[in-house]
Amino acid sequence: MTVAEATPELRLYDPEDRSFLGHPKGLGYLAFTEAWERFSYYGMQTLLVLYMVNFLLKPEEVGSVAGIEQLRTLYGGIDGQPFASAIFGTYAASVYLTPIFGGWIADRILGKRRTVLLGAIVMALGHFLMAFNVTFLLALLCLIVGSGLFKGNIASQVGSLYSPGDLRRADAFQIFYLGINAGVIASPFIVGTLGEKVGWHWGFGAAGIGMLIGLAIYLAGQKYLPKEHFDVPGKAAAKTDKKPREPMTRQDWLATSALILLIPVLALAIVPNNQIFNAYLVWGDQQFALYWAGEKLPTSWLVSLDAIVSVSFLAIVAGFYRWWKTKWTEPDELTKIIIGSLFSIGGMACLYLAAATTPPGEKIGLFWPVMFHIVNAIGFAHMLPVSLALFARLAPKQINATVIGLYYLSFFAGNSIVGYVGGWFETMPITQFWLMHMGFAATAGAVFLLFKLLLAPRLMRDAEPENVALS
Repeated sequence: MTVAEATPELRLYDPEDRSFLGHPKGLGYLAFTEAWERFSYYGMQTLLVLYMVNFLLKPEEVGSVAGIEQLRTLYGGIDGQPFASAIFGTYAASVYLTPIFGGWIADRILGKRRTVLLGAIVMALGHFLMAFNVTFLLALLCLIVGSGLFKGNIASQVGSLYSPGDLRRADAFQIFYLGINAGVIASPFIVGTLGEKVGWHWGFGAAGIGMLIGLAIYLAGQKYLPKEHFDVPGKAAAKTDKKPREPMTRQDWLATSALILLIPVLALAIVPNNQIFNAYLVWGDQQFALYWAGEKLPTSWLVSLDAIVSVSFLAIVAGFYRWWKTKWTEPDELTKIIIGSLFSIGGMACLYLAAATTPPGEKIGLFWPVMFHIVNAIGFAHMLPVSLALFARLAPKQINATVIGLYYLSFFAGNSIVGYVGGWFETMPITQFWLMHMGFAATAGAVFLLFKLLLAPRLMRDAEPENVALS
């Protein structure tokens, strides 16, 4: 007997509901909640390094931050931009670990709905605490914990709106991710502009208001969202019939070992892309000719440019391969990842050329930075969503969810590297700095190529391709 059969009052979906773009009304509430959460998250992240470098870590301000000297000691006594980079790396890495605990809390204690609500409240608190120097580190902790409670649990509710055979589910996630992208694109224009032009704390306050809007939307849509056994006091979910788990074969263990070995390689591969939020923004703020009609544009708008270009090329690349397979064989996931590595190298080459071709003392024109965003976006479209699809394809079905969870460790490691090497920005010649990032992309690409030549023929022969979206 299934949970639904044992507890009919806990029905997880309404198969007849098509009131939101042909989908259940709950999808609209989830999509708009996530859009505002991403608005607040990326708005704050866009300002974070600029805020620390240009204001908070200045000698006249840093002394008012509670716990900052103890943290500095942990990082070896560094100061200024390297210290800002280290803090950013720790923050950006940590938000990929806390969802593991957020999922456990949702599954074992609170349920997804209450966990999402708690996460939204904690994140909103974190944004508003950013308005005070003294609570800066506490604010980051709240944002890390809140994101862990929120992120995975809201996405999982989207699938629960549909019956197992409902083909609208894939389309629903596309709509959900459109909400994410809308929030990412809009936030630098509003949060970034307020932070840079009016006052840093105005920007963080706007991010907090965005989170409160998301919380209000989620609360308003509660009756349209999937119910759980946590919603009925004193009633636990019925046990489902379980089939004996198939034992892991030698091939399964080989595939799992190979995927685990790829995690550090993926970490290197994402460093060039994720440096956009760290040293790249500091460099752009200091050296780019960000002027229009004689007025300096907010540096944070570079993130909106990147988001617009990335979303566009995700669609363009997907459309290209749909056309390609009508005439030729579509490349497998590893081949696409290798192609993505080449474009990532090209993106870093654009930044190298931007630094190398600009005379000393002059501002860098926007041609090469814009070319970087375009070339890097093509690489992004070939690598990040495709790498998740590769893990989903090769992971043994007995431990598929666990292996997918391990995949996100690459983002933890990658962002840790971003923070560490970003600290060399001020001490290393900028041309060498971007050449180093070319090296990260090239090293990852070489390992992916070896993986394809040596292991892929054996591992991928019987594995079925999967399409998996990346949030």
